[in-house]
Amino acid sequence: MNAFAVDLHIHSCLSPCGEDDMTPCNIAGLGFLNGLKIMALTDHNTAKNCPAFFAACREYGIVPVPGMELTTAEDVHMVCLFPELETALAFDKLVEERRMKIRNKPAIFGEQVIMGEGDTPIGNDPWFLPAATSLSIEEGAELVRSMGGVCYPAHIDREANGLLAMLGFFPEKPVFTLAEVHDEDKRDLAVGRKILVSSDAHRLWEISDGSFCVHLDVEPEAGEEAIRKALFAMLEKRS
Repeated sequence: MNAFAVDLHIHSCLSPCGEDDMTPCNIAGLGFLNGLKIMALTDHNTAKNCPAFFAACREYGIVPVPGMELTTAEDVHMVCLFPELETALAFDKLVEERRMKIRNKPAIFGEQVIMGEGDTPIGNDPWFLPAATSLSIEEGAELVRSMGGVCYPAHIDREANGLLAMLGFFPEKPVFTLAEVHDEDKRDLAVGRKILVSSDAHRLWEISDGSFCVHLDVEPEAGEEAIRKALFAMLEKRS
């Protein structure tokens, strides 16, 4: 087993709450400077900046993971990660059909910029991304898992959109063997579940400093696909 510094919950400038300088290249560059080996992009209800993020991470030798922070019908945030970029983009299309079509107000909420390679803006999402989708927690989890992905409750130690703050408990279904906290001191909230500590960064200075690591059955010099495969094997393991 080898230790890999990770941050599996980061927002880009596509999320309206993300700062304008949270571009794919800037995120990957800061991750490199902070010693991160694996990073996931998890914008609100979209994966449209993941292709540019993949290109940026490869420039810095970082293993990219495509993902999304899904807002369920219960207004709970869930981190959804996928082993392949193509699958994440397919999930993006399915979620787009279940999103509320509320016009974004950039002057109030911020821009929602879709980026191409090299941090070139290629469009904007017109609909307010963080709004709750019509997918329930159970439906969302089943959909992610049916597509070979992994999902778990985001920032359960926070009041805003955390599973415990919104429901007060872990539901019997779906079964979550993972949970995320922002503050590692709050890991007891997971009640025996495997804990991931992530930044939920919306600003460059919030990206993880590399202190949280996962232990994977793969060599650090292995290729991107091998490391990502080992990561998902760890995430899917029940104990």
